[in-house]
Order: sequence, then structure tokens, then C-alpha cells
Amino acid sequence: MKYLYFSAKWCGPCKSLAPIMNQVGQSIEVQKIDVDKQSDLASQYNIRSVPTVILIKAGMEVKRFNGVQSASTYLNALK
Repeated sequence: MKYLYFSAKWCGPCKSLAPIMNQVGQSIEVQKIDVDKQSDLASQYNIRSVPTVILIKAGMEVKRFNGVQSASTYLNALK
């Protein structure tokens, strides 16, 4: 399992989510994806707004979060 964290440098909420995802990254792999630099991947996952965080298990999307959530929200989704 891992999280895909879609963000952009110009996105204010993404900046506030960054330390939360760093904390989550201590428990599970977090792959940060800049939607401007990796637009093909953002397109593949149908990203319409940032930040978006997707929980991936065995290559499949399990859960999707839009906007800023607490670290506990992301960690509780792993259970």
C-alpha cells in the first residue's frame, strides 16, 4: 500500500498538507506528484483538484481524499 499525493507548487492548501503527508510518510510510503510536471499521471488518475491523495493497494485505488485532511484521517484509512 502507498499514498499518491497530487499537488502543485502554486497551491496554497498543498503547502499546508505537505507537513501532514511527511508525518504520514513515517508509517506508509507517500509518493508526491507535481501535477504540472507529471500531467500524464494526473490525467491517468482523473485529478480535477489539488491537493488530492489516493490510497493505492495492489495497484488499485482504494480511497481518495480531496483537500486537506488530518494525519489521523490518512492513517485510519489504512485499517
